[in-house]
Amino acid sequence: MISLKKIKRTFADMDKVLFFTSLALIIFGTLNIVTASSREAVVNADANLFYYFYKHLIILIGSFVGFILILKIPTKGYNRLLFFGYLAVLGLNLYLILKGVSTRGANNWINLKVIKIQPSEFAKPILIITLATLFEMYYKKLINKKEKHDTIIWQIIGFSLIFPILVFLQKDLGTAIILFGIFIVMYLASPISPKEKFKSILILGVIGAIGLLTMLNFAGYILSDAQISRFDFYNPCSKYSSNGYQVCNAFIAINNGGLTGVGLGKSTQKYSYIPEPHTDMVFAIISEENGVLKCSFIFLGYLIILYRILKLSMKTKNLKNRYICLGTATYIFLHILVNLGGLFGLIPLTGVPLPFLSYGGSFTISLIGMLAVIQVIHIEYKNERIKVK
Repeated sequence: MISLKKIKRTFADMDKVLFFTSLALIIFGTLNIVTASSREAVVNADANLFYYFYKHLIILIGSFVGFILILKIPTKGYNRLLFFGYLAVLGLNLYLILKGVSTRGANNWINLKVIKIQPSEFAKPILIITLATLFEMYYKKLINKKEKHDTIIWQIIGFSLIFPILVFLQKDLGTAIILFGIFIVMYLASPISPKEKFKSILILGVIGAIGLLTMLNFAGYILSDAQISRFDFYNPCSKYSSNGYQVCNAFIAINNGGLTGVGLGKSTQKYSYIPEPHTDMVFAIISEENGVLKCSFIFLGYLIILYRILKLSMKTKNLKNRYICLGTATYIFLHILVNLGGLFGLIPLTGVPLPFLSYGGSFTISLIGMLAVIQVIHIEYKNERIKVK
């Protein structure tokens, strides 16, 4: 039985700025799902206006139960759990290569009748914790200049890159890019010497090129036609009837919103113009209804969250926790960059969720889970400071 005193102490040791900023964005995003998904919900034969809102609310309740459970697990206990988590996520992603349900050209869903899950989303937290654990495990050896590190380095690379490779084979380019991006940032910040980093990345580039050429030779393609078409993203409104349809309608939505917005529930672009506007394109509907001025608070919230996580990364003395914070900040930032970059027509539109605002199960569970881990790290950091004093 958890005592009220212990609950109060845990909450007191949490990063409350991070917690309440995240909570505010989650509440805002959840309420906006009602209006963004209204057309999709009504068109669904078995749905009412609040269909997607209720589903997302159930996911959030489950995620917060998980949040509380994670708060009870110290980070030193992750080493025991990581082995089983890694194998489970690896197995699910291997399964998708053979049996995955195709959604918008990507075989990245497992349909369990009651619910669909996307294992590639769970690969992101596992990748972050795996890299952080390996860096801590081999730290003393990696900083020892007298030892050879090739075996350790390629072990780290092998355990990490299996996930983006599998997701790439599932034809989910956006998620593969984010997984690879997390790896690159954490690898470059690792205790591995600059010379060894350069050498291993160079070799990795050669291996990658050979792998892609082999794939082209046997499969006849590297990217599918749908993926290649997304690279034609410049001036989307000139290609309205083909590749630019989604992004151009997002431009129209943002333009309609102007500075102050058209008002809650009054978006016109959500009516058949933007497919599934409550998922990857949700920011376009939020901009149309709320306007640029109100949307600036969303970016402020993102900056606060990233700043608090990176600040903790610099403060904590625990090596593994430092890398977990860095990986989590990278994870959130890359989702914002890839989602909004595609929405604004700056990069190809690859279809990844926008943190705290998009409807979705697997991503929401993973994101809230990692925020819980960050809070555990903050609690441990605060308690360690008290012990030192």
